Amino acid sequence: MKSLFVGNLPWSATDEELKAKFAEFGNVISARIITDKFSGKSRGFGFVDMEDADAEKAIAAMSGYKW
Repeated sequence: MKSLFVGNLPWSATDEELKAKFAEFGNVISARIITDKFSGKSRGFGFVDMEDADAEKAIAAMSGYKW
């Protein structure tokens, strides 16, 4: 399993949207957007956990992708 860092996310992105986008490339174990602990707003980055082979496909396809 690999945990992928996903940066430069729009403030409006949700965990479900992040999971759905990466699910196009394989099985997503979990997807989470990091939020500010005081305001609860997105910090603009997150993490996606995928199996190794699926993660490699996602990395190749999403590198440089504009949300």
